[in-house]
Amino acid sequence: MTHHHPARGAVMMIAAGAIFALYNTLTQHIAMGLGLAGPTIAFWQYLTATLLALPWALSRDRAAWAMRQPWLHLARAGCAVAGVQLWVASLAFVPIWQASALILLSPFFVTLGAALLLHEETPPRRWLAVLGGLAGGMILLAPWSEAFSWAALMPVGAAALWAGTSLLTKRMTATEAPESLTLHLLMLLTPANAVLAVLALPSGAGLGALLPPAGALSLLVLAGLLTAAAQYAIARAYSLADAGFLQPFDHVKLPLNVALGVLIFGFVPPGSMWTGSALIVAASFYLLDRERRDSAAPQSGAAQV
Repeated sequence: MTHHHPARGAVMMIAAGAIFALYNTLTQHIAMGLGLAGPTIAFWQYLTATLLALPWALSRDRAAWAMRQPWLHLARAGCAVAGVQLWVASLAFVPIWQASALILLSPFFVTLGAALLLHEETPPRRWLAVLGGLAGGMILLAPWSEAFSWAALMPVGAAALWAGTSLLTKRMTATEAPESLTLHLLMLLTPANAVLAVLALPSGAGLGALLPPAGALSLLVLAGLLTAAAQYAIARAYSLADAGFLQPFDHVKLPLNVALGVLIFGFVPPGSMWTGSALIVAASFYLLDRERRDSAAPQSGAAQV
């Protein structure tokens, strides 16, 4: 299912970042401005995303519905559900600029997971890049300042969970179509989010409490549409290009989120935001550069032989 078209993959990744920037801004308005609970927001967004995607899915051929690796689909959905819940909850308390910058820690969690869980060989330079990225995250969190909030750790947790989702997505593009990855993720997320939304209801509240106010319903539908479009764009990007090549284009979402946060909410980031973000981006580029060099070295040696 994978085709090598890096330019198209880059465009799709940038498009996904732009869509997610719109989604994040809208979600923060729903959470902060309208006061809806995070699990309720996640449930309605992914329910509407699934319903909106269903007619499109029914129009596709049977290959789009094929689930060749069901256990990986379930594992991917599990990481995504937990990540979505943490992310949506964080947007009720954390400014977009801070949450979006902390999400950039995902590549470093990928490296940590590969070393600690998969026992992959990790040279010192990789650990140096991880330490650089985590140092940038500490600057963004500023746990030593009076402005620190424990809610700021929720985007960090989401970054770790979405790192696992990204790894599974890339692995599954070898056998699964982008349409299948998008459709089954939405279909698995919806019932999981429904259970969490019901569990989060106040004691004694009926299921009718899940119904959003009339003014919020149209915004939730729009957020669901953006969610479906962004998930498809990411799956399509990974089917067109390597994850290492795509990662720098994923960073484009940071200035887009910051710009919308300033325009819509007036969240002007402090100077430490740019320092911490620059450190994270620089460390991630260094990590990617070393990965490319390591992967190219055996090939160049073989060519000389």
